[in-house]
Amino acid sequence: MKLCHTAVAATVAVLSIGVSAIGLAQAPQGQAPPAPLVDANHLIMQPEQAETGGRVFGDASKPGMYITRNLFRAGNGSRPHYHDSDRWVTVIKGTWWTGSGDLYQPDKMMPIKAGGLMFHPAGFHHYDGAKSEDVIVQIMGMGPVKTVQTEVDEKGQPVSRGAGGGRGRGAQP
Repeated sequence: MKLCHTAVAATVAVLSIGVSAIGLAQAPQGQAPPAPLVDANHLIMQPEQAETGGRVFGDASKPGMYITRNLFRAGNGSRPHYHDSDRWVTVIKGTWWTGSGDLYQPDKMMPIKAGGLMFHPAGFHHYDGAKSEDVIVQIMGMGPVKTVQTEVDEKGQPVSRGAGGGRGRGAQP
């Protein structure tokens, strides 16, 4: 198993250096997601092709490796959650802020500067986002991946955020 993680990490490192692209674009319900920017017919992607985020390679909802880029606008981020498979997040632009646990505490978030990387092992409870500037992150992993919302209040009671679960561009870090 350790060899598998090492092989995936090496592949991710090579792709993060060689492939430059942006964000996880969510397709509306019932519509197919947009085509990836890099595939067998399109081997190179320029940064401007994905300035607002997008699917770079593969599909996070299907088996196999995927790469996405997310644009977090200043003041937006996610609420506490975890993913059911490992993910590697590289900061492409700006300073990305991250915290761990199920209680959302934006004042305790730690910065990760452009070029920095964070590993999210499967089941790691965390939240993240942009504070005073737009941030672009590149997320890589093996699909399919599911995200589970885990936020609780100060008393340990689950927090309901409605349909979006507080995930993505609307949450305030």
